[in-house]
Amino acid sequence: MPFSHHSHSGQFCPGHAKDSLEEVIQLAIAKRFRVFCLTEHMPRGEADYYPEEIEAGQSQSWMITNEAKYFQEAQRLREKYADQIRILIGFECDWIRPESRTLIEESLDRLPFEFFMGSIHHTKTVPIDYDRAMYEQARDTAGGSDERLFEAYFDEQFGMLQQLKPLVVGHFDLIRLKSDDPERSFKQWPGVWERILRNLDYVAGYGGLLELNSAALRKGMSEPYPKGEICREFLARGGRFCLSDDSHGLDQVGLNYRRVLEFIEKVGISTLHHLDLADGETSIDPRFPRTVVRSVSLDEVKNMTFWES
Repeated sequence: MPFSHHSHSGQFCPGHAKDSLEEVIQLAIAKRFRVFCLTEHMPRGEADYYPEEIEAGQSQSWMITNEAKYFQEAQRLREKYADQIRILIGFECDWIRPESRTLIEESLDRLPFEFFMGSIHHTKTVPIDYDRAMYEQARDTAGGSDERLFEAYFDEQFGMLQQLKPLVVGHFDLIRLKSDDPERSFKQWPGVWERILRNLDYVAGYGGLLELNSAALRKGMSEPYPKGEICREFLARGGRFCLSDDSHGLDQVGLNYRRVLEFIEKVGISTLHHLDLADGETSIDPRFPRTVVRSVSLDEVKNMTFWES
């Protein structure tokens, strides 16, 4: 499936990813991607730096400068490769605390981004996908069990959805990554499942896209984000799906897409959606007047030349 709405490079996410942005795009072209969206991380407040960022001496001013360099390079690459691939320039948000909205809006004010990936990487302000130690810290803060932490995660996600209404919702059930049993059914906890259904209702209601994120497969799970039980519920609500590899370097571009295709067929998704640049159409989101959502049938996707690479 030659689309991705979520990617990172070592050039602009040092310590978090690898390889240059141009190398990533060149490989996407070689793999016959049609649309490749760029979503380097947004600047965060100093209270929320990761250990490698602290060690590297990064500051918020450095992050803002890095963001500007990223946008400039992304524009250059889009122009350079315009006849070979469609590139949209966005960022991945970090919803951590109430002040997060201000930081996200500042990024949108500074630069004419075409969308952002709405993501949650923290619960109770503690990273939940960085390592097991931080996950346990978040779990203790939330009440001491995976169940309580999952409830808190989906509550905070709901706050993000209400405040931001992101065009694309990133790795919806990321919370399971470092949990005691990443394969467990969410349905075993009624309070968690009710929150998931509430959040799905909200995303479907405003027309957001739920990304099918293949990163869960390379991290050892049997299904992408989100799990099949969540996808079926979103599908029943008329929800729309897009595809992402969440790549952090060349070795992850398009990784495990064949397995995602099998998953899509198993779940019963017959249509995928992708962002694109407007060609005279009206955007569904006034914040991003150049951005539209297009649909493509799964049968059409299966016949694309991507699978020949």
